[in-house]
Amino acid sequence: MEKREFSPWKWQDERSYVQAVEVKNVQATLYVSGQAAVHADGTSSNADMKSQLEEAIANLEQVINHAGYDPKNIVRLTIYTTSTEELWPNFPILQEWIAKHSIKQATTLMEVKTLFETLKVELEATVVK
Repeated sequence: MEKREFSPWKWQDERSYVQAVEVKNVQATLYVSGQAAVHADGTSSNADMKSQLEEAIANLEQVINHAGYDPKNIVRLTIYTTSTEELWPNFPILQEWIAKHSIKQATTLMEVKTLFETLKVELEATVVK
């Protein structure tokens, strides 16, 4: 697999993403459903944004690893949140996870009216190998 990132500017670097990702000679692609703070028993978390973001990241990583992929090969990450105001103070948690895995992904962040039940943040990814 060959992967190249493109960003004609530098400002997105502080936000931990790239403007575009090109992938050639892909062996396989994994489309990961939105992962949120849903516990192993299927119940939705009613915790604060920080706790929910940490659990959503852990769930995303678990699905990726379980499928035999590596988080470093995430090429697309969509972030849904019910409150960007609550997410921003906790955004460094996501940025640290991205840096830890050397992920270079195209990203979209959207504030939505609601997510399932009591959820505040959801992460949807495309991963290649």
